[in-house]
Amino acid sequence: EILSGLVGSEMCIRDRSGPVAIIHPDIDFDVLTLSKALIIQPFFPSKVNWENKGFSCEVVLPSKRYDLSIVCCTRSRQQTTDLIVQAAAQADLVVVDGQKVDGIDAHYKLLRKLVKVDGNITKGHGRLFWFASKDLSALRSTPKRFDQFTTTPGVFSAGNIDPGSELLAASLPEGLKGDIADLGAGWGYLSSKILTHDLVSSLDLIEADATALECAKLNINDPRANFHWDDATSWAGSYDSVIMNPPFHTGRLGKPDLGRAFITNAARNLRPKGDLWMVANRHLPYEQVLNQCFESVVEIPGDSRFKLFQSSRPRRK
Repeated sequence: EILSGLVGSEMCIRDRSGPVAIIHPDIDFDVLTLSKALIIQPFFPSKVNWENKGFSCEVVLPSKRYDLSIVCCTRSRQQTTDLIVQAAAQADLVVVDGQKVDGIDAHYKLLRKLVKVDGNITKGHGRLFWFASKDLSALRSTPKRFDQFTTTPGVFSAGNIDPGSELLAASLPEGLKGDIADLGAGWGYLSSKILTHDLVSSLDLIEADATALECAKLNINDPRANFHWDDATSWAGSYDSVIMNPPFHTGRLGKPDLGRAFITNAARNLRPKGDLWMVANRHLPYEQVLNQCFESVVEIPGDSRFKLFQSSRPRRK
């Protein structure tokens, strides 16, 4: 609704016939009259959704000039800032659209000190504002390096090792071997630990976030590793073991069904005597789906925050 007000305002979008980019829009984002816009979307399921609607999609903003770029706030404030910086360098007009929970007010307060904000619309818990092209490169972040790892803003557990993944990695059996899949591999921490096992013959990293997968490529240099930008809930393969720390959020909403979909697909990908090794937050109700999908489900020692499971012999329905 805010964007509707923008298109009807005096900011002259109607006079802009050149290239338009919409950066990181949710799947339900209303493009209104911008039906020929280029969608920038690094999240694989969302990219597929936009392509199915007839839009052209890219993972990152191509190096060219745009009449208009619309930046949709992400959960990461620094990632959004980086997207705004890039848009401001390449577009004549930049629009920033977001909700208070995603930090839109903080972006507005910062940017109005640095640029002339030509317009601002608020409604409910959302805000939308726009400004002309400006060099904002001083605001851009640099990749964060720690231990032997590199991450960038916006990826899961950026700048630190996720404690659940660390717990799972320490609990993997010494005899881990064969063909392995890491579903939802993120920036590659679990995979890096899996590859310390000499009997692992191959490892497929399946990750929906292209930004995280690019970090994984920097963090892992092993010929046994194969990197796949894809949806872990529909990925098809054949493995001796699947190892995973499945996500349970879509945006800011907790959705245990997402974790259940990971478990169901892990079972489909495992060979008859295969094992699933996974970690989950204590409050997540995964036991029922694990027992539906596997003949043997064993909870192995975790801690006060996380539970660990070894599930064996996938059921064939």
